[in-house]
Amino acid sequence: MLRSTALLLTAVLAGAAHAEPPPEPKVEHNVAEDDQVRIEELRVRGETKQVTVKNKKSKAPDYEIEMRNAGQASAGGSEKSGSGQRVWRILKF
Repeated sequence: MLRSTALLLTAVLAGAAHAEPPPEPKVEHNVAEDDQVRIEELRVRGETKQVTVKNKKSKAPDYEIEMRNAGQASAGGSEKSGSGQRVWRILKF
């Protein structure tokens, strides 16, 4: 019994050494724009990770929309599932 367990463990470890690494995630950069704004979206594995809104004609600053994970509850509980929050970046370096 001990010998068969050792052989099984050796076979499993040998198989793990030859396993291929996982494939790279699918990354998409989508851009939608009109004469007022440019919206840039970053998606990884089909899930939106970052949205940046850039104003073209107004002097309003650009802003990002921070996305929540699907399983993450909002603090107030009143916001829609999957909705994000606007964030203005003050310092960039």
